[in-house]
Amino acid sequence: MGLDKGYGVLKCHAIAGKKELDKEAPHYQVHVKDDQFSYRLAINVRSVEQPFDLFYFVDDDFEHFITDKLDKLNFGFTEIEESQRKAGEIALDYIRANLFKVDNLKPLPFNLPGENNDLNELIDSHIQRAIDTQAVVYAFGEPWGPENKPDKVFDFKPGRGVHNIHMNQGNSGNFARENGVFQDGALLIHYPSAQGSHDHWVAAFFAFQSQSFHTDDRTGNPIAIDQRVGTEPVEPGVSAVKAQVKIVAALVNPRKEDTGKESITLINSSPEKVDLTNWAIADSLKRKHRLQGLSISPGGVVTVSLSGENIQLSNNGGIITLVDDKGIKIDGVSYTKEDAQQQGWTIVF
Repeated sequence: MGLDKGYGVLKCHAIAGKKELDKEAPHYQVHVKDDQFSYRLAINVRSVEQPFDLFYFVDDDFEHFITDKLDKLNFGFTEIEESQRKAGEIALDYIRANLFKVDNLKPLPFNLPGENNDLNELIDSHIQRAIDTQAVVYAFGEPWGPENKPDKVFDFKPGRGVHNIHMNQGNSGNFARENGVFQDGALLIHYPSAQGSHDHWVAAFFAFQSQSFHTDDRTGNPIAIDQRVGTEPVEPGVSAVKAQVKIVAALVNPRKEDTGKESITLINSSPEKVDLTNWAIADSLKRKHRLQGLSISPGGVVTVSLSGENIQLSNNGGIITLVDDKGIKIDGVSYTKEDAQQQGWTIVF
């Protein structure tokens, strides 16, 4: 079904942050403003189901082609319609958009004795820095309001905000109705350049340990996979397939005399030989280049030349995904327009 009240991204500035420590389903609450209105961001820091600790990953120097698109948005909430929830657009998908390696997600309790050691404090450190530097905050998730009453946390009126700022697929049980693809939540912060630091982005991703990281391409519902060489048991919070073959490099922008000679370099990190027959490399638009007659020895490397007839790697940034013969994602990377600027240079991931 997807999120009941829609999906989108709020571009805003942070005004204040507040930790919740004494509730069954605590959130880290953020008061933010666009050019006109106040909003509240409700960021889950603990699950209502076991395991209670959330998965998180913070990329302190996030690079992805969507940041160019986000920069161009107006302040305020931008609704991302169903037709825009696909690869190549600004909608987020933890599995399909190659925003980060899913294995980077780690569990963290929401409240622990001491300083700078729990999820509340981690989020608070970035929000406080965003306030101090007047950074631009982008909150992806589900909107609510405006309500005909003051906000229950920060008391501004009318109450409105964004929640479900976490992965919104792979749910089972009561939360399965919220499943969908390209509707995941996250918090992105664009810090301006300052003395001693460069203009850069920070991205924070959150997921529940009860969610599956292998989901149906249409519904976002969890699906099972067959066990075979290179796979791990499919358990909540565990990547569905161990990436025995990885994308390590790509020639995206060939020299003029080499036009059409784009290539992808793969490495087999496993101790077993891997047959790549009927595997495929996919681009941002899900066009596929099928692999035939290729295998990789343990520790071996192979460079796949692309014809330009089936998939094309955009010089404006994009994603590259490797899937096996059953269509299961094995690995994925992303690159930016800046990465692809210099002709003839291979991008190393």
